Amino acid sequence: MAGIYIHIPFCRSRCIYCGFYSTTSLEMRQRYVDALCREIEMRRLDSQISTIYLGGGTPSQLSIDQLRQIFTSIYIYNKVSENAEVTIEANPDDVTPLFVQGLSTLPVNRVSMGAQTFNDQRLHWLHRRHTSYQVSEAVERLRAAGIHNISIDLMYGFPQESIEDWDRDISSVLALAPEHLSAYCLMIEEGTPLHKMNPRPVDEELERRMYYHLIDCLETAGYEHYEISNFARPGFRSQHNSSYWNGSPYIGIGAAAHSYDIQTRSWNISDLNQYIEGMEHGKRIFEYETIDDDTRYNDLITTALRTREGIDLSSLSPHHRNYCTKAARRFINDGLLKLHHQSLSLTRRGIFVSDMIMSELMSV
Repeated sequence: MAGIYIHIPFCRSRCIYCGFYSTTSLEMRQRYVDALCREIEMRRLDSQISTIYLGGGTPSQLSIDQLRQIFTSIYIYNKVSENAEVTIEANPDDVTPLFVQGLSTLPVNRVSMGAQTFNDQRLHWLHRRHTSYQVSEAVERLRAAGIHNISIDLMYGFPQESIEDWDRDISSVLALAPEHLSAYCLMIEEGTPLHKMNPRPVDEELERRMYYHLIDCLETAGYEHYEISNFARPGFRSQHNSSYWNGSPYIGIGAAAHSYDIQTRSWNISDLNQYIEGMEHGKRIFEYETIDDDTRYNDLITTALRTREGIDLSSLSPHHRNYCTKAARRFINDGLLKLHHQSLSLTRRGIFVSDMIMSELMSV
């Protein structure tokens, strides 16, 4: 089983924190969709497709006809499982009655929305286009249209944000009862407008308290904390994202999209015009790397260790199993990692310092 990721780089406006490849050149949308369909045809997969994910950017900036054109190509040139998870990312303000009506004619059965916060002042500061009310409105419309798998993204760690502010955001999202929730601390990435604004980062201890408060609130509400930043009601883990963490193969279609087939990793050119022109001439412009044993082990450390189940040590080569077990010993003794049978996973305390632990376990 494999997954397909389709990158839609278009945004009506740029959020100040975003470091993903995107563009506001909306006039290029149809040429880009045509190029996507050409790449889908060129790179058809032999294995069955179990997940399809349209991410961005803002996929909901495409028309229903353009989305239908993409899905038609996927289903023509690939064998898609009857119960495939099919996700589209959407901005809450794009989820209009007309958009939802069109969405119901497509194979989409999961919608992921970036709410980020339910504080309208912070939404304005982030340059988000929607209001907090539009998040609730979008969820209601999607439910009425038969979408019963909704994921919502939240952010915390804003300048001057208090634990009480964060608690109000958590309460607001729980009131909507999404099947899935992702939460991330606001990152100040170099090259973004936010980085140029040079805001004061949230205090590390407050960030820790916010993260633990999130875990406690969601677990009390019946959500499973199955990955560092992700929570799901039973049976609603993101199948597509889980394939990344579990090392399953996937193909990335579109500008800047990445692909992985266990033996190699490749990525398309991060330039909209060059990508389109290449596809129009039947040429994929990309780079790739062959994955050796050490790289595969390091990938496992930075993906599988993020999950609730952790790393299955029995799946490692004897060399890497011995290396990992030895490197992990001091973290186990410090209560940051736990070893259960052959499964090595992060403890609650270890999750917050997971980057440091992963760097120490990696083979250099």
